[in-house]
Amino acid sequence: MTSEHKKIEVVTFGCRLNTYESEVMKNHAELAGLDNTVIFNTCAVTAEATRQARQSIRRTRKENPDVKIIVTGCAAQINPEQFKRMDEVDQVLGNEEKLQAESYLNFGENFGLDKAEKILVNDIMSIKETANHFIEGYADRTRAFVQVQNGCDHRCTFCIIPYGRGNSRSVPMGDIVSQTKRLVENGYQEIIITGVDITSYGHDLPRQPTLGDLCQKLLKFVPNMKRLRLSSIDSIEIDDALFQVITEEERLMPHLHLSLQSGDNMILKRMKRRHSREDTIDFCKRVRAKRPDIVFGADIIAGFPTEDEEMFQNSLRLVEACDLTFLHIFPYSAREGTPAAKMPPVSGDIIKVRAARLRALGEEKFDHFMMAQIGKRVSILVEKDLESGKSVIGHTEHFAPAKILAPVMAGAIVTARVKGYEKGILITELDN
Repeated sequence: MTSEHKKIEVVTFGCRLNTYESEVMKNHAELAGLDNTVIFNTCAVTAEATRQARQSIRRTRKENPDVKIIVTGCAAQINPEQFKRMDEVDQVLGNEEKLQAESYLNFGENFGLDKAEKILVNDIMSIKETANHFIEGYADRTRAFVQVQNGCDHRCTFCIIPYGRGNSRSVPMGDIVSQTKRLVENGYQEIIITGVDITSYGHDLPRQPTLGDLCQKLLKFVPNMKRLRLSSIDSIEIDDALFQVITEEERLMPHLHLSLQSGDNMILKRMKRRHSREDTIDFCKRVRAKRPDIVFGADIIAGFPTEDEEMFQNSLRLVEACDLTFLHIFPYSAREGTPAAKMPPVSGDIIKVRAARLRALGEEKFDHFMMAQIGKRVSILVEKDLESGKSVIGHTEHFAPAKILAPVMAGAIVTARVKGYEKGILITELDN
């Protein structure tokens, strides 16, 4: 953004929930009449994510000396002082405050007058409910995120996020159905259910509905919804209703991203995870037995404290045993205030090597899956035109990126035949 363009820009780091919340913040800021403002929605999942946010803030101020800068998100919630000390920052908002319209009204009215209120960050653990924020749509997007839950009651030893998001709290089902209906009516073909720990959904609500119950309600009461996706899930928490939806409902896309973190049982215990490697293998086998076309992605941490070579090999073996296709690999990064930060560390050089080995295996598995798609018919949600205007790009039902060699309107779902695979993208032609 240049200083000539008097507008609001939101720079989003991290998860899909942040993407959803960035739209809420942008709406609030626009209604408050702010201009020439950049909002940084930060992530704290790794130290590197926080470093990148700080670097981006400094670069923005250097390029735009008169811009107003608001910093929020998990990194700001957990350690607001680090951003308060930055001369580039005008306001620090907590994760609760960033979703409140009055935060932006007050910022606009008081900007430049009272720096004593530079930090507005509440005790996130005191928040007991998650309000639903209605969004009419997403800029330049053909899929929409719907928040169903926030926070996390688990305390994995490596994770700082509960201290940025608070305890788990759910959005009432009726609000979620209403939000989804509105988005579908506004033309969104694909809905992605998002949150911090979505498989914990409902335990804090009357009658304690589950994520499976919610999905069944959405599929029943939003019949025009073409596609439903789940963000990252914890397979050990999947209820019977959700298992049925995953294995029997065609509108639930055949792509699941699992929060695994490791393939070694001892490391999983030290992480304070709730599943074993055997649980993961069994889950993948049971789902594939009923829905053979499903693909799995997973988060895996390389170099967790105390991980030796054999433990690491178990993570590599788990990728093979579960035939994982889409890997998100995180080199372990110690977060101050977490139990894992006090455990015997693995050498940084070893962590880098192990992360590279996992990524290489992931690329191999991804390429194998993509090559296997050649000759198949796929369903593609068209997302954007390429520069030529003669071809478009989108994602298949398995979330594989795909190019269509024909002009098609963004937002359409089309059937195509896969003709080839180049540079991470399927090459397809419309199937007439």
